[in-house]
Amino acid sequence: MPSPRHFLRARRPANWPARVFSFPNPVNEVSARLVAGGVVLLSLVTIVFGQPWLTAVIAYGFLARVLTGPTLSPLGQLVTRVITPRLRVAARPVAGPPKRFAQGIGAAFSVSAAVLALGFGLTGAAYVLLGLLIVAATLESVFGFCLGCRAFAVLMRAGVIPEEVCARCNNIGAELPGPA
Repeated sequence: MPSPRHFLRARRPANWPARVFSFPNPVNEVSARLVAGGVVLLSLVTIVFGQPWLTAVIAYGFLARVLTGPTLSPLGQLVTRVITPRLRVAARPVAGPPKRFAQGIGAAFSVSAAVLALGFGLTGAAYVLLGLLIVAATLESVFGFCLGCRAFAVLMRAGVIPEEVCARCNNIGAELPGPA
């Protein structure tokens, strides 16, 4: 008779950390834009209704998406498992590393906002940072213009980010669909 450990090992593959702590490449641009829309809504609710505790929720979402893509992000799960599949829109794959970089910038802003609001009681300063996130996330969700992705491209051209990190990024303009 197998031991209880046998059953635990059978249910949890040895490479589970690599699966959990990975970022998708490519990324579905439709889902990325919907997540950005969710960030806009959460940030607006935080500011308009004066709920600084939500800065921690927003920060967690960004950190989760940087570390695991949508895997540990409630907003990422909602978008990728519920909303996007119900839309009758074709997937639009784009390179993952620039999107991860953009999530990292969002994490820096949102964690700073959470620390300012919850650690120091500086909600005004926190809301300024959330306002900047609202601008960037609105550009992404409404216009498909990713500020973090543009910064990633500039850093690649400057040689700060090695080309090996994202070989596909060098041809990102070729991925854009033409007029329908």
